[in-house]
Amino acid sequence: MMKRQRGVALSGLIIWGVVIGLVAVLAMRVVPSVAEYYKILKDAKATVNKMGPDSTVADVKRTFNNFAVIDNIDFKAEDLDISKEGGKIVVAFDYDKRIPLFGNVSLVINYKGTTAE
Repeated sequence: MMKRQRGVALSGLIIWGVVIGLVAVLAMRVVPSVAEYYKILKDAKATVNKMGPDSTVADVKRTFNNFAVIDNIDFKAEDLDISKEGGKIVVAFDYDKRIPLFGNVSLVINYKGTTAE
């Protein structure tokens, strides 16, 4: 009676190692970008909560830039779309983030956010 061998072949192990490595590299490149998006959204919401109904656009931008400095993000208030809806200040943003992966291959993610609820 012959016993059946079980296990992983070396070629299968190498292929899975490459796949797992590529996924890990992609995750290490994308996660900081997603974290930055959530910081921008948090700062925009904090700015709106701090502002009164009679605040100007310059006040909103200045406050957002202060929050951005604290959170160490590169996003500037000039890229915000600031408006009033129903007497309440609404801050929105829309930007693309280009993440270089390898060689001339990049991943482009479009982030959109708003404080309107």
